[in-house]
Amino acid sequence: MGELFSLGAAVVWALAVILFRRSGETLAPLTLNFFRVAVSSVLFLLTLLLSGQSLLTPRPLTDYAILAASGIIAIAISDTLFHRALNLIGAGLTAIVDCLYAPMVVLLAWALLDEQLSPARYAGMGLVVLAVFIAAHHQPLPGLDGRHLLLGMLCGTLAMATLAFGIVIAKPVLEHSSVLWATTIRQLASLVALAPLALGRRRRRQVLAALRPGRNWRFSLPGTVLGSYAALLLWIGGMKYTQAGAAAVLNQTSTIYTILFAALFLGEKITPRKIVAGVLALAGILLVTLG
Repeated sequence: MGELFSLGAAVVWALAVILFRRSGETLAPLTLNFFRVAVSSVLFLLTLLLSGQSLLTPRPLTDYAILAASGIIAIAISDTLFHRALNLIGAGLTAIVDCLYAPMVVLLAWALLDEQLSPARYAGMGLVVLAVFIAAHHQPLPGLDGRHLLLGMLCGTLAMATLAFGIVIAKPVLEHSSVLWATTIRQLASLVALAPLALGRRRRRQVLAALRPGRNWRFSLPGTVLGSYAALLLWIGGMKYTQAGAAAVLNQTSTIYTILFAALFLGEKITPRKIVAGVLALAGILLVTLG
């Protein structure tokens, strides 16, 4: 059952990325991220309450502070950078850059949590970096030049770095916490951090328009429900009911699905360079995860 949850998380996330790409045609990255966080915060808060858990539990303030910092870094900052990258380089190339996440988690866990690195993991990280380097020399999307391609790759890399850092610093708290409770705290903290930026004088009208039901919701709402809620619940189920290594590998197959869905729904070409980069990235993920 856990394997099905993990595979389902990969497919659902890939579909959400396609919807986020379409949403990005009309919504700025910060606006879209604020919309995602606002909607998913409500969904997770309702789920937490329906599960019988309390939002405010007798825990050390340091636990709340760490989870809040994790949410701000890994959601408010990381996802905004992710949407910027998605707009610049498309869903297919962004999926390849996303493979940097696992090596960065391993590297940061070694640096911050003293987890050990094996030769296989070093080799895996090298393969993923090579894959991203190959993808960085891809032909830009129509209407964009090489400078925007590199900017998109940089935004994607920074998105994965902040996502990995946010997860690693939260790991000690997550080990003795309800995942649903911790996730809800992280979402709410990121919402509080994003609110003053998104609702500032310059962006307020666009953000408020995005929050009202309208044409934008045909992509942004289902993308949020799938990517920021359903995929995360499936990911939690996969981690709970199967081995973490197997779950991580199945989760990373989202790269394949995203490239295929991008070709099917967005008209992005599946080029030999994408295929080579994708295969190298997935091979690297296998080595990092199982090494």
